[in-house]
Amino acid sequence: MQLKKSTVAFGLLPMALARPAPQMDYGENSGDVAGVSPQIPQATAASGSLYGDESLLTGYASRPAISGGDSAVVEDPELVNGQEASEKLGLYLDFNSVEKPQPIRGSKGATDPGPRTFEYEKLNPDLYAPPSTDQGDVPNAMWPLGLSHNKLGQDNAGWARQQNTAVLPIATKMAAVDMRLEPHAYRELHWHTAGEWALMLKGSVRLAAIDDNGKSFIDDITAGDVWFFPPGVPHSIQALEEGCEFMLVFDDGDFSEDGTFLATEMFMRTPTSVMSKNLQANVQEFENVPDKELFIFNGTPAPADIKEQNITSSSGSSVGTAGYTYHWSQQAPYVTPGGSVKIIDPTTFPVADMFSAALVVVEPGAMREIHWHTTSDEWNYFLQGSGRITVFAAPSAARTFDFTAGDVGYIEAANSHYIENTGTEDVIFLEVLQAPKFTDVSLSQWLALTPRQVVKDTLNLTDELLDSLPKDKTLIKPGNTNMTALAGGGSNFLRGYSLNRSFRVANDDYNLRIDMSAFLYIVHINFVPLIWNHWRK
Repeated sequence: MQLKKSTVAFGLLPMALARPAPQMDYGENSGDVAGVSPQIPQATAASGSLYGDESLLTGYASRPAISGGDSAVVEDPELVNGQEASEKLGLYLDFNSVEKPQPIRGSKGATDPGPRTFEYEKLNPDLYAPPSTDQGDVPNAMWPLGLSHNKLGQDNAGWARQQNTAVLPIATKMAAVDMRLEPHAYRELHWHTAGEWALMLKGSVRLAAIDDNGKSFIDDITAGDVWFFPPGVPHSIQALEEGCEFMLVFDDGDFSEDGTFLATEMFMRTPTSVMSKNLQANVQEFENVPDKELFIFNGTPAPADIKEQNITSSSGSSVGTAGYTYHWSQQAPYVTPGGSVKIIDPTTFPVADMFSAALVVVEPGAMREIHWHTTSDEWNYFLQGSGRITVFAAPSAARTFDFTAGDVGYIEAANSHYIENTGTEDVIFLEVLQAPKFTDVSLSQWLALTPRQVVKDTLNLTDELLDSLPKDKTLIKPGNTNMTALAGGGSNFLRGYSLNRSFRVANDDYNLRIDMSAFLYIVHINFVPLIWNHWRK
């Protein structure tokens, strides 16, 4: 709904709109707390004193009764499935299934009678009731972009919000900006001191730039495509007919959108006489230059035929391996039991010489296998669904974080981690590395390729388990969609099938494989119940 400026200016809003709205209910404690008994009667005049007196000091004040006061006892606490199972299992606890979650795992923890907002606890069950495997202190590795300050563009043209070390201090190597442009809107002409890698989330844009050799560039890209502009390369971004949203990732954790070099600011900060001489134009030509940054603003629709805007010099244009875009949306994903993966790195997009990324889809019950990166931190962005990550940091610290769509994750190099789907829908996320090639170390593969006696002497694992380990990376592990099956004596994976019964899928770098065990698992969970029910009838 839009209100006319004149109506707002003269205070002619209807009384119903002018009254304060009631407080929204996010699920929170109510009743007496900290000696206050709501609701406090409304006063018509000030009374009483701001301070007490010495009669309230120790030895002078009357002692409260040991019972009968404002009790901290929580009557009939609600527990969720798996909450009473051993805390060592670390089962995912679905706190959305109760009104008031409790920080209890097995024999650990206790009820919570105090000030709280239940929605926070439902979004972060592994922080509120952590697995007993969590230990020590691990820096916060999660930031919800919904808590980032949103910088709004002009005339409803768009907005931008960011994540950097100011809100996620551990993310020293990468920062991000989530930007929205309405149809035909611009992010004004600009450049950065950091490299800019971007994934299109929605809609389409037209990009234009030149490099330091005078080569021009222009291209249209759509949802699922990627672009990269090196530091210092000036460029423009304009949304096409249906608008757009994109995620920008910068190779500097301290990057700030407010530190961008803007064309308007450059003109404002350069003497007009100098600009006149430089552009060989009369000073009157600069009278209409904006006197403040445009940031995000509405523009003239781009012509449908991109050739109309393809301007080149004698240096030519940047295309092919010198081009700044990669139409990743047209790349078919690698599909494996439990999900799919697409990888982009300098082997296919060479202009982004230190950006490597994977777009991962993990099905319900499945997980991105335990792994770590040898030289690069990992920046994550969750596009859809929900998941959790346990970060292990040497020598003995670990912490589990929960993620939903719009959240950013960050894991430092060498710290092991996984991403487990904790929802009922696919979880889709982006992994970004600062590396010339997308690589990782797989826990399963490491154990499979290490001399067996070394593994057995160290971890006391059985020959049966070691026989089942794949010698090639699987990337994703399928699992039971019932996240608390272990609490009822079930399994969180399909028993009885060896991971080594598999057939290979060609991939030069990963030698990936599809596990027959996962195929049989899919058959088992989909068809065995049907056969059993038919037999019973």
